[in-house]
Parts: sequence; structure tokens; C-alpha cells
Amino acid sequence: MRLKSYNAPTMAEAMKLVREELGDDAIIVSTQRASDGQGVRITAALEDAADADDDIRRALSGRNTSAFGERVQEALEYHGTPARLVEKLVAAATAVEVGSPTMACAAALEDHFDFAPLPERKSPRPFMLVGPPGSGKTITTAKLAARARLSGRPVGVITADTIRAGAVEQLSAFTGILEIELRQVRGPDGLGPAVNEMMPKYDLVFIDSPGLNPFSHHDMEYLKTLIASADLEPIMVLAAGGDAAEAADIGEAFGACGATRLLATRLDMTRRLGSILAAADAGQLMFCEVSLNPHVATGLCAVNPVSMARMILPPEEELQPQADEPVETVLKPTSIRTEVNQR
Repeated sequence: MRLKSYNAPTMAEAMKLVREELGDDAIIVSTQRASDGQGVRITAALEDAADADDDIRRALSGRNTSAFGERVQEALEYHGTPARLVEKLVAAATAVEVGSPTMACAAALEDHFDFAPLPERKSPRPFMLVGPPGSGKTITTAKLAARARLSGRPVGVITADTIRAGAVEQLSAFTGILEIELRQVRGPDGLGPAVNEMMPKYDLVFIDSPGLNPFSHHDMEYLKTLIASADLEPIMVLAAGGDAAEAADIGEAFGACGATRLLATRLDMTRRLGSILAAADAGQLMFCEVSLNPHVATGLCAVNPVSMARMILPPEEELQPQADEPVETVLKPTSIRTEVNQR
């Protein structure tokens, strides 16, 4: 597209200059008085034929994206991201187009999502891990407590999970080794007093909750009573790799109950992250940490837009397949742990 400004004593004369040089297809971008206060100044534009042809081709193909946008779109679609969310992120990546497709993806993620890692020093409120059964809440509670303990912070743990067999024993095994106080409570009536007692003693307090069915009205009402029993912040824990549509419904359900952030687990056991993007989007949840391995001492890592973009887009050197290597293998984000841990 060519842009040019014209100065003339009158609007008619300025328009005549535009038509003479750019022709009748010129677009008037702006009109204003000349800087000296005398006459007018018109800025006009003319779209090059090549640009117009590109626009037509993109419109006919349904892919109104740049080269960066196309790379981001391919990656998001590979991860099983819902089409509506893909469209929004690709539009943002195309508008920014900085540095590389990875950085453009990072800018789009930063534009659409919030990232708020959990504090490692002191928090005025405890964090209660909530989520569906099997999402990894208990082991994540142990990981968070271990991280705080190994950093020299006073930390306490409460478990409200009296439903799952062995849940208390599993958590007790970890807290016992680390010499962390573990308090077992039953329901909202026990949770509130336990929180009030432990918060003055510790910089950080983490609460493990029972796995609850997001599609059960009874379970969600019970969760609301747990959350209302004390001044706490619910963190939704969700295993990556599930169906994106189901994850969106789960995120929306727990977000409606008060969950503020999403902690994604089992990233070492999945190749597609569209489900956690869908859950955070539907539940309006901030990303905080991700679980990268089963080890309690080193299993968590804070996530930011750049590290998440690197999980979504493979490194540049993996983009070119070898002669006997299938394309799908190349697109797999095989270096998730390395890329995130470098941040």
C-alpha cells in the first residue's frame, strides 16, 4: 500500500492532485488543515495490485492470516484448541507479528489470558486446590508445600479430602518427610477454624479438597460452602490432554464457583494443550503453574506467555522433518520440560 500526502489551498485542488497521481482508486485516509493554517492537507493511499491479489486469495481460502499467523494457527489446531479460540489468538498473533511465530504466539497469549504464578514467599490467604477427581490435587498440594519448605518458608497443609480412600495417608507421607504440619478437617465447619488457626503461624497454607463432579449440582454447591467457610483462594487443578470441549465445561463450572487460576498437571504425559487453553478461556482463569514431572521436589514450574508459546510451537530446529520422519512427529512439542525450565 502506497501512502502520500498532498497540500493545496482548497479541498478541490487537493483532490485533483490525488486523482492525477494515484487515480480514482485512491482511498482518502485523513484530511486536515495544513500545518501553517493555510489550505488543506490530504493523506491518500493506493493499494498495490499484489496486495489486493493476496487479500483476495486469503479471503477465498478462508485464511486471512499472515505467515506468522498461519504457523500459530497450525500449531493451535494440532493441539486441539477450539476453533473460536484459535480465531481470536491467530488474529492477535497476526496483528502483532513480532520476532518469530513463537513470540507472536506469546503476544497473543498475553493479550487473551492473564498469567499469575502463585507466590513463593508469603500470602495473606491460603490456597485451596479444587478440581475433578483424578486431576492431581493431592500430589500438587504436596509439590507446592515442598517447594515452600525447600525455600525456607514456614508452610502448613490442610486436607479436606475425607472422601477418597488413602488421600490423607498419601499427603501425610509427604508432609511427614518434610516435617510440615498437616491438619485434617471434615467439611466447611472444620475448615474455617483450621484456616484461622494456621494462617498466623505460616507464610503459606495449602488446602487439598475432595475431587468433585463439575456437572453435579450437589458437588458444586458443596464446593461453594467450602470456599465460603474461610477467606481463601480456590485454584483449579486440571490434567492436560483431555477433550477441549469437556475441559471448557469443567473450567466454566469451577470458575463459576470462584476458582481464579488454573494449574495444569501431567504435561509430561500429553502432547496437546488445547484442553487447558479451552478451560482457562471458558472459566476466565489465570494461568499460574504447570506440573512437568511426578517428582515432588522439582515437579512445578511457573508459566508465562513465552514459556507457554514454546510449549505450543515446537522449536525452530524441529520444524524441518527428516526424509524418513513423518510430519506429525516433528510437530510434537518434545522439549516441553527443557523449554519451560529455561524460563
